[in-house]
Amino acid sequence: MKSERIHQFILSGAAFGLLSLGQAGAAQAGKGPVKVFILAGQSNMEGHGVIKGQPDQKGTLETLTQDPATAPRFKHLLDKDGNWIVRDDVSLSYYATKCPLTIGKSAASNAIGPELAFGWMVGDYLENPVLLIKFGPGGCSLAGPWRPPSSGKAKGKNAELERGPGVGDQYDGMIAGVKKQLATLKTDFPDLGDKGVEIVGFGWHQGWNDGCSMDDSKEYEKNMGNFIRDVRKDLGLPKLPFVIGGSGFGGWNQKTDRRLMVMDAQAAVAKSNEFKDTVRYVETRDFFRHGSVSPRPIAYHWCCNAESYYLIGEGMGKAMVELLGGPKAPANPTGPSEKK
Repeated sequence: MKSERIHQFILSGAAFGLLSLGQAGAAQAGKGPVKVFILAGQSNMEGHGVIKGQPDQKGTLETLTQDPATAPRFKHLLDKDGNWIVRDDVSLSYYATKCPLTIGKSAASNAIGPELAFGWMVGDYLENPVLLIKFGPGGCSLAGPWRPPSSGKAKGKNAELERGPGVGDQYDGMIAGVKKQLATLKTDFPDLGDKGVEIVGFGWHQGWNDGCSMDDSKEYEKNMGNFIRDVRKDLGLPKLPFVIGGSGFGGWNQKTDRRLMVMDAQAAVAKSNEFKDTVRYVETRDFFRHGSVSPRPIAYHWCCNAESYYLIGEGMGKAMVELLGGPKAPANPTGPSEKK
């Protein structure tokens, strides 16, 4: 890790507050241009992995750093005094939040999302400063609010609705939001503003809402392909690397046909002749942790297990590094592991 590019984040009661930072105050290391990654999806990209829970509560980030079985994998997140680390070389733009990468910048001040591990992976690989621009609205389907322009009118429950309010508006808002953030970079991140920018990757983690509808599940592969093509077209980047974090909730025991259809569609897009060299699918079913070893035994949000969210981001980050020319990412699991 580039230790000279990191400073300490002193954990206190206030550390779990959202800290609405208008500007990132830490000095950004590295020469330009700033390498920009867009992270998008729905609430699972937003992130609900619990940081601090009740004493001995399983599946929280705090527990993971203390449990001898998992601490080695997460020890890099803490300094020698046990304080959470902030990365000066990786910045996060998440709606109104503009800050260096650290914990508690996701759905809530006590939660992490995939951006944490993703940022560590690409930050360690690149010498340039990194900016993550994240969009994670809850309850949004690819067939509806995220609908790409090339998919045209919506089908299913939104049959024949033109793209507009409620159909495609998240897609349109994301493209506009990326452009606005790059235009206001110096205001929001003063230390990055004069370095120049280069959008180099896109990470997608979504699929829950489409998996609630057979019609939406059936058209997921078409919509995912159109989404990649349209993002590349609208940003003027015809070969923009894409990583799809699979919609793997439920793990290898998932039996719901609609949810399996979404996962299969995501994998199929990445394996297609058109995208096989520039898109990677990250199998996430191995990262599911049962409710009995998680903060909340609920049927969504990965049971709020911090390990699940971290492993998803780590897997996506490693796949992105591979697409950028770095070490080949480990092979995706193809079946159940011993750990559930």
